[in-house]
Amino acid sequence: MKQFAHGLVNSFLRIVLGAVMSGATKRLAQKLIAIIVIVAILGVIGFSTAVITFFLIVGFVIWRTVRRSENQEIERIFEFYIAADEVLRDEKRQWYGFEIAEVIDSGERVLLSLHDPPPLTRFALGALCHRVGDFATAVEHLSWVTEDHAANEVYHTSPTPQLRRYVETLRKIEREPHMAPQTLAAIRNLERTRRKRAAELLADSRARLIDSTAIRQAAPQTSVPETTPADEAKKGRQLSLITAPPPISEVLREIYPSEDKKTA
Repeated sequence: MKQFAHGLVNSFLRIVLGAVMSGATKRLAQKLIAIIVIVAILGVIGFSTAVITFFLIVGFVIWRTVRRSENQEIERIFEFYIAADEVLRDEKRQWYGFEIAEVIDSGERVLLSLHDPPPLTRFALGALCHRVGDFATAVEHLSWVTEDHAANEVYHTSPTPQLRRYVETLRKIEREPHMAPQTLAAIRNLERTRRKRAAELLADSRARLIDSTAIRQAAPQTSVPETTPADEAKKGRQLSLITAPPPISEVLREIYPSEDKKTA
């Protein structure tokens, strides 16, 4: 019991110290406190030191695996920013269609993996779709970015853990530009393009979408003539009048009758 009480005192002290902390340090302290409390409870229940150590190792491995997977998701977002900025920035460069399609595909995977994706992600996707002529998808993304108030970062007051990690990484890159200069340049270029051209790209996408719809409606449509049962019966009768040619042996006998007589 003394050990348990001592552990609770230490936990309380850590909570007090954690209260004056902020950001990632505070959350880390809270996790450590939770681990200490769990270990103390297991000790009071009667688990051996070996069992407790085993659970700690397993928990640490699981935590590291999950953490690494989460970090990879965040890295994919910034990799998409770099690729999207490269395509959108240099419009005179001749890009192959499959190159842009691969960038769009990576952006869609990022979008699907996040519950509340950053608005910049959807803008980059919309601008890329406009670039390749997919105006319907471009309107879908750009209209949300331009016209929906939820696209404003100010209204994101209850972030998911994914969005929080994304913002923490973003702020770290902004505070330490030397850490990822290419990523920071891509983000700034995309943000500048978003402010200046988001509404323009949306209006152009809508206009082109309307034009393409009007062209499809005005184009002559070739209709396949309908066939009635009477037409099918008539066709069947015509086919039945066609007789097969006689066998080649009969034709040869008619042409060379003398040869058959001599042989006989």
